Amino acid sequence: MSTGILLLHGSSGVPDLDRARILAAQGYDVLAPKWFDERVSEIPLESFPLDELAARNDRLVVMGTSFGAEAALLLGTVDDRIDVVVAQAPSAYVWGWIEDGVQTSHWSCRGEPLPFVPFDLDWRPDGDPPSYVDSYRSRLRKFPAEAAAAQIPIEQFEGDLVLIAGGDDKVWPSVEFAEQIALRRGSLDTRMMVDAQAGHRIVFPGEQPKVGGQTMARGGSEQADRAFGAQIWADLLKTLAG
Repeated sequence: MSTGILLLHGSSGVPDLDRARILAAQGYDVLAPKWFDERVSEIPLESFPLDELAARNDRLVVMGTSFGAEAALLLGTVDDRIDVVVAQAPSAYVWGWIEDGVQTSHWSCRGEPLPFVPFDLDWRPDGDPPSYVDSYRSRLRKFPAEAAAAQIPIEQFEGDLVLIAGGDDKVWPSVEFAEQIALRRGSLDTRMMVDAQAGHRIVFPGEQPKVGGQTMARGGSEQADRAFGAQIWADLLKTLAG
């Protein structure tokens, strides 16, 4: 039985080629596309190359980080061919994009934009480099009705779900989001992997730390992020193998 993995990068816009390499070395058929250029605005969920992977594999895994985890979780709710979703630094909600004062959803599905949590235009960071974790919490408090509508309906995904989160994540509150996702899943197969010292970007054995993207605080440290990646790597491989 062959397994194809769709590997989705985060907001840096840089494909995770190092991660693709180490997964391919384990025998997996890996696609790591660059799925946006500059704008994360109303990207069609249908645009991800799952058909290509499904044509040559018996099992499908979608593995994403940050914005890519947001996409991976959503794909699990709309494509019943997906067997496993691995969401690193996950989001429990759909978020928005802002450009020239106009806010749009990150995603669309079948031509319709998905409901999203708007930006809190009054929020300002208080550090350098900025941490945005409190911005996401502020948006949820300020827009409760929009947040309720923008919850990712992850209970609709019946496959295996792995949630990986660092307790020192300074980008968004990924541990809180993972806990919310797990609660919504109920008795469905869900595994949470959490480390208090790790940040937004976890480093697996054989990888180099990810660089690039917007200047911001991401939390953790190279030592903590590597240690967490090494700790969970064997269990993650067992899940990928089914």
